[in-house]
Amino acid sequence: MATEPLRIGTAQGPYDIDALETPAEELGNSHLDLGSVLVPVVEGGQVTVEMSADHQPQAVYLVTPHGRINVTAFAAPKSPGQWREVVRELAESLRDEGATVSIEDGHWGREVVAVVPGGEHRFLGVDGPRWMVRCVASGPDDRADELARLARAVLAESVVRRGSDPFPPRDPLPVVLPPVLAEQVAAAQQQMQDGQGTAQGNPGAGAAGAAGAPGTAGPESAPPTVAADDEQEPTPRSSGSAMQRFRRDQRG
Repeated sequence: MATEPLRIGTAQGPYDIDALETPAEELGNSHLDLGSVLVPVVEGGQVTVEMSADHQPQAVYLVTPHGRINVTAFAAPKSPGQWREVVRELAESLRDEGATVSIEDGHWGREVVAVVPGGEHRFLGVDGPRWMVRCVASGPDDRADELARLARAVLAESVVRRGSDPFPPRDPLPVVLPPVLAEQVAAAQQQMQDGQGTAQGNPGAGAAGAAGAPGTAGPESAPPTVAADDEQEPTPRSSGSAMQRFRRDQRG
């Protein structure tokens, strides 16, 4: 029996880009292209970029009124089952860190939920052809239900571009920023570097300013995060997309 072609807006993802019938130019109108993964842009949100110590993009977050969402693609073996292994190890690690952890059955299988004081982290994962995609939703506990629904809607419309390069299983696939976002990040990094130079030249006056800037805290803090307003990025146009259905539900 013939199957219907996979197209963006049908909430049948996460999709493998090689199996997707949607034209590339249509993806550009609805998704943020991060190289190994294309993520639907959330209306009314922002995009933040976490940089590594060597100034490479390490993670990209969709920041929404309910919390933030990250979608990351990983290399995986040809046989499925990597997410099941990750769930077990992730749950153990989170418990060791003091979180209250539970495993829930979701649309794609097991979801890991870690509750910490005042907040909740939800981990969703899906195995694909030689890839595994993970979605992490983090936010305050009083918005957990809304954030979980939004995270599932985002994952259902995400697209994975595995490529043919060899990567060991579980290695994250490369993140490549689109040119406009890369320029914004580079400009923000330059501003941070200028601020650090000012602080070094005038320790008494510059230290307070550096402490208030993203990514300029001490080495024990999180890697620098640079925000970019996603109003410069296109929003989904398909009237039946999962993202728009979520927005209609919220307004209703």
